[in-house]
Amino acid sequence: MSMLDVYPLFNIEPIRGEGAYVYDKQGQKYLDFYGGHAVISIGHAHPGYVEALRDQAGKLGFYSNSVINTLQQEVDQLLKEVSGIGDGYDFFMINSGAEANENALKLASFSNKRSRFIALENGFHGRTAAAIQVTQKMKHRTSFKLDADVCFVPMNDVEALKSKLLKGDVCAVILEPIQGIGGVKICTSEYLDEVSKLTSEHGAIFIADEIQCGFGRSGKFFAHQYSECEPDIITIAKGMGNGFPVGGILVKKGLLSIEYGMAGTTFGGNHMACRATKAVLEVMTQESLISNARLQGDKLMIALRKMNGVKEVRGRGLMIGVEMEAPVSEFRKSLLYDYHVFTGSSSDPNVIRVLPPLNINEDHCDQFLTQFDQLSKTHF
Repeated sequence: MSMLDVYPLFNIEPIRGEGAYVYDKQGQKYLDFYGGHAVISIGHAHPGYVEALRDQAGKLGFYSNSVINTLQQEVDQLLKEVSGIGDGYDFFMINSGAEANENALKLASFSNKRSRFIALENGFHGRTAAAIQVTQKMKHRTSFKLDADVCFVPMNDVEALKSKLLKGDVCAVILEPIQGIGGVKICTSEYLDEVSKLTSEHGAIFIADEIQCGFGRSGKFFAHQYSECEPDIITIAKGMGNGFPVGGILVKKGLLSIEYGMAGTTFGGNHMACRATKAVLEVMTQESLISNARLQGDKLMIALRKMNGVKEVRGRGLMIGVEMEAPVSEFRKSLLYDYHVFTGSSSDPNVIRVLPPLNINEDHCDQFLTQFDQLSKTHF
């Protein structure tokens, strides 16, 4: 028996992590400025996080959603306090980002009974049945089709969006306020406000996919909070659990009439997932990680713009895309194997994604910038 060979793997096996670093089997230390696809939000093996999971595992790891679990209510209250969105949304916990988007699309269709969707060019929303339909550039598309019509419009093009909504048959508009895999492209505040306004006018649902850009990574709790917009549905995952599988959706109150069975999950909102999410939110608050993301992110972007081979630096907080003058595959490999620094790729072959834990400090930034600078001078 063997594993399904669907991942191209680096020849490295991390076995331990601490803060912004991971260590392989040989004891080699790596600076983690990728966080495993932006998942590590409060750092590897944070003591408070570890203790919370250890404590919960010693009490009750799991029971299904057929019984009361007050931890879910505690997460709901803390999430709304820390994020600042208040009590205007209902919260539902699931297991992953793709599952969050699947549920968001389904609930949107329950709300207005329509089946036409709009998504942005170069966006990414997952690899599951519905999520893949609203993801434009996906190499491995399944022959399994849903009864949905999807059209893609350019980011920040209000007129293109308006022309698609005029027919009055659109179920939902789904977008990432900051595209991740697409190369860290940013929706302007004005555009997000217009999306909110136009969807409301035409009876469509506005879904903000905050799976990668949310949970403090952008320097605000949600990236859409750089605007005045109020999405109808917000999807979250990745940094939400700091590595523990968890996701969620926030649905504006009154959007639809809720019925039993309209959404469901076996593992979603289990006791361990709740404790992991609570621990992340508590650490983010106690250590002021959202403001730290802005501070360290600004420093990184200012310095990166001055480096050899850099064409453009985009981002907010600690969600940064560095567009180089040439493809970056070999550059990233050298960063990893020669300089022991993890970074991320994107669908744009010239873009490096920088997505470190939100608790990095100036020393981590200086180390990253020094190594990036040294390599860029010889590589480009």
